[in-house]
Amino acid sequence: MTLSVSVDDLTKAYPEHTAVDHLTMSVPEGSVFGFLGPNGAGKTTTVRMVLGFARPTSGSVTVLGHDAGSSSDSDLAQLRRRIGFLPDVPGFYPWMSARDVLRFAGSLVGVKGTRLAKRTESLLELAGLSDVRQRVGGYSRGMKQRLGIAQALIGAPDLLVLDEPTSALDPIGRKAVLDMVAALRGRTTVFFSTHILSDVERVCDEVAILDEGRLVTQGSVEELKAQYGGSSRYALDVTGDTDRLRTVLGNEAWVGRMVDTPSGVELTVNDLDLARRRVPAIVAGLDMGLVRFEPIETSLEDVFVSLVQRDA
Repeated sequence: MTLSVSVDDLTKAYPEHTAVDHLTMSVPEGSVFGFLGPNGAGKTTTVRMVLGFARPTSGSVTVLGHDAGSSSDSDLAQLRRRIGFLPDVPGFYPWMSARDVLRFAGSLVGVKGTRLAKRTESLLELAGLSDVRQRVGGYSRGMKQRLGIAQALIGAPDLLVLDEPTSALDPIGRKAVLDMVAALRGRTTVFFSTHILSDVERVCDEVAILDEGRLVTQGSVEELKAQYGGSSRYALDVTGDTDRLRTVLGNEAWVGRMVDTPSGVELTVNDLDLARRRVPAIVAGLDMGLVRFEPIETSLEDVFVSLVQRDA
């Protein structure tokens, strides 16, 4: 497997605290990689070291085959030409149009002439801004984020780094940005740093979870859900008085934790075969109607919360 980013025993220590603590992880080439963690976990510090804006205290970070932590300024300048970056709040000259922004950004990275014109139109189409004529100063936050991604892609980078690209967007703006990110899969490697779990679950192939500067786990979304989620939680919905149902279920040995829901209970089941036989009998014996008895799919949020709380 070819890697776009490889981090080995990476540490960044400051006098007052250690922001990144012996972090080891890898980012597969062509993937949409979710770099996930709560606020203050060390994500932004790691992103700064990946980009070469900060030097590690120890360890190494290899980006596109180059050591980003110890390269010379000239080597870093060459490496950065192969990287696109979107900060959490991109800034633009408000009097420019979207085309002006992309043409200006392209000239800065050496894209010129017909190639720049074609790439500008292609990226405006990808960002959904082809027909927008107003100046950037009148854009919504979501439009600016999409323009920021387009600007970061103007140099056809091998690696696109996004730092909290959806953190302040409304649902419509978030969907538009995530659709744009998903469309990049296989075209470039996307390093997507965020604390919004649903965004990662929607668009990312691979996930690394960071907490207090340390790697908690890494794997695909499905692998993590299968490994840490289990399948012992079930939703039981019925018609009728659920108080009596909870009383009876509380006396059953195969029932673990119970959580009330508006139309029944959420059960942790210790013996599924027995539960499948007993649930219909219990519901019928109470003269209730069985509406639903099915497993609750584990979400990435379930995995994240359990892992971070366990790590704490």
